[in-house]
Amino acid sequence: MKTVQHKVLIANRGEIAVRIIQACKDLSIASIAIYADEDLQSMHTQLADEAWALNGLTAKETYLNIEKIIQIAQKSGATMLHPGYGFLSERAEFAQAVLDAGLIWIGPSPQSIQQLGDKIEARKLAEKVGAPLVKGTSEPLKNAKEAYAFAIEHGLPIAIKAAFGGGGRGLKVVWKIDEVEQMYESAVREATSAFGRGECFVEQYLDRPRHLEAQVIADQHGQVVVVGTRDCSLQRRNQKLVEEAPAPFISDVIEQQMVESAKNICREAKYVGAGTVEYLLSRDGKLSFLEVNTRLQVEHPVTEQTSGIDLVVEQISIALGHPLSIHSTPKPQGHAIEFRINAEDPARGFIPAFGQITQLTLPSGIGVRLDTGIESQSIISSHFDSLMAKLIVTGPTRAIAIQRAKRALAHFRIEGLASVLPFHRTIIEHPDFCEDFVVHTRWIEQDLDANFEPFTRSKYDQTRKLQRWPIEIDGKLHEVGLPEELLRFTTNSNLSDTIEAEAIVNENDLMAPMNGVVSKWTVSENQHVEEGESIGIMEAMKMEVPIYAHKTGKISRLAELGKNISADTKIAEIQS
Repeated sequence: MKTVQHKVLIANRGEIAVRIIQACKDLSIASIAIYADEDLQSMHTQLADEAWALNGLTAKETYLNIEKIIQIAQKSGATMLHPGYGFLSERAEFAQAVLDAGLIWIGPSPQSIQQLGDKIEARKLAEKVGAPLVKGTSEPLKNAKEAYAFAIEHGLPIAIKAAFGGGGRGLKVVWKIDEVEQMYESAVREATSAFGRGECFVEQYLDRPRHLEAQVIADQHGQVVVVGTRDCSLQRRNQKLVEEAPAPFISDVIEQQMVESAKNICREAKYVGAGTVEYLLSRDGKLSFLEVNTRLQVEHPVTEQTSGIDLVVEQISIALGHPLSIHSTPKPQGHAIEFRINAEDPARGFIPAFGQITQLTLPSGIGVRLDTGIESQSIISSHFDSLMAKLIVTGPTRAIAIQRAKRALAHFRIEGLASVLPFHRTIIEHPDFCEDFVVHTRWIEQDLDANFEPFTRSKYDQTRKLQRWPIEIDGKLHEVGLPEELLRFTTNSNLSDTIEAEAIVNENDLMAPMNGVVSKWTVSENQHVEEGESIGIMEAMKMEVPIYAHKTGKISRLAELGKNISADTKIAEIQS
């Protein structure tokens, strides 16, 4: 019988695409990368055995385009497809399209994705198996009035959440009753932008909770194993920044509740592959099921470091029909902490940044792992998520892991654009995290008292010199040598449309709070506005940021909707 020579197409980009390529190399399986126009020279296209063009700029045109991806899979001779995380990884219709094309889908069945990806159905399933739950709606909200009625009945705060989302997108916490309608509309907009569906539901919000997780793997033979627990409480805008394994400072009772309910939920859903069951833990010790992520998590490395299990290799093995390599929850070996290295400015409320990395110094040494998709001269696009790399530090104890993290973070340098490194250096010295561990999901917004220096933005570097240049032939990426003069001309012409931030001309100028587009103005030309009033919305990387009037007066010269704008660029004038 002829042995099938498998080829894995990776329907993703950045550090997770690189991570999957590495697993393929460990298994001697060929890897196929796909790329948007701005990812032409990215690390994942260089490391893969093949790289194919998606011919587009935005996520919608590229990594969210099911038809294009399937066409490339068939043209390239791929036999398997790994979705990574984000993009199409939790879209049941994509999993079904992959299977219909005759490919092996590295992930749970479309049915499991559909059932658990619908947060309302997941709640019903969790309730059926006796998992701990807070009160919430059993059907999608029809309008803001229903969210208002829930808040009146059960009290504030409430969480309005995307029914078909995750990762903090389309999640809005309401603390004041007169904000329900505004937050509902914002959640629907973000959910539609990020996931293509705007349905939302509402549930009680546990104030100042911890965020806990159980990492699950399940094979096609009915085995379900919880590999370990994690804590992911340090978040901004409901998205994680620091994660660690095993979850520290929880009781044996809470850990057992997590392990047993996670297994029961996944068994009931006939789950196959890697997945994560998420929980909130209230200050008074009440555990509540949150959701199931039917994919690999960004924070999977901390579990790998403490369990000895390669979760990506395990995913591929499961998809090929092999049984799990383990049969029970392994005892954690040491402690691991992951720091997400995002292109964001902590001094400006963690607003996304984009541009070119002009210099990069990476940490190394005992206990240090770096999962990265960047290198010096890499361009960080405004069209995609702000995650650049992940620093994972491991030690025999949590205290030693923290000490190693201090050393690694002190050595880590990224120049050319803002990053969250200053935040991480602050956290790793903060007693709330290192000693008392009183952090919670809103600790950054509510309790962190730190003065970060605003990053001085720089434009794209237009003087870089490269020895080789990529070229597409029939959609497939190759490299050819080019003379320096032609290379410089090509580079400059490609970047000639870069928008450079304007200097503040006078006190009347209202400046953009972030890189992105103005998606909505809630005021009109020559309208009177009050200082601090919310007057519009900017959007980038599927995230919304309010625009506030910086002074009282009459507003004019409103920036065009939908046009790319750099942070600190003038978007309107307010005359006193």
